[in-house]
Amino acid sequence: MATPTLVRGARATRSTISLKIAMAASGILFILFVLTHMYGNLKAFSGEEAFNEYAHHLRTIGEPMLPESGLLWVIRLGLILALIVHVTSAAILSSRAAKARPVKYAVKKNIRSSFSSRTMRWGGVTLLVFLVWHLLNFTIVKINPSGGATDNPYRLMVDTFDVWWMTIIYLAAMAALALHLHHGTWSALQTLGLTNSPLARQRAKLAGWVVAVVIAGGFSLVPLSVLLGIIEK
Repeated sequence: MATPTLVRGARATRSTISLKIAMAASGILFILFVLTHMYGNLKAFSGEEAFNEYAHHLRTIGEPMLPESGLLWVIRLGLILALIVHVTSAAILSSRAAKARPVKYAVKKNIRSSFSSRTMRWGGVTLLVFLVWHLLNFTIVKINPSGGATDNPYRLMVDTFDVWWMTIIYLAAMAALALHLHHGTWSALQTLGLTNSPLARQRAKLAGWVVAVVIAGGFSLVPLSVLLGIIEK
């Protein structure tokens, strides 16, 4: 007959596994979203008309069955829910890990852990802060650091990245995103049971690097190109 302690332990284990699966699922959803978002950003290389047409098209998808920007709001609400699940799961798992080891090691050993794994927590906080600013800059309020118009998506983007310190902030956020994606991809694949052999672990590590470089690198191309004068008004 199972003792109460064993029952509680089994429940805690199942809860921890559920939280890790929730983190993996929400993380994969975010990866799919940022890939799509990156594709849209790269439309800037096609010129002002193509970029603005893409931005306008996002608001009309689903019409007339949905109102203008209807699908966008469905996506936004889904992403907000996924963000709540992701952050809450991470906070609970972090708290449980800290309680499981109440006394910190006298000498902290990071020999086997990667830099991206050690920066996951603060990298996540950095990305949350950047996300708030990014939404204020381009979506919710539309703040133009150059003082120009905000009703033209292409010109708002160019005006933003023409300001050198805005590009630096954006690139720093992309570095944080790359580290987060690198370890997050590995962790998600591990949670889903796709790292059970040396070859599978090697492929998971490679997948982490590919996802990090492609997404963070793709996002970085536009601000760098604006700053260097390759993309201009």
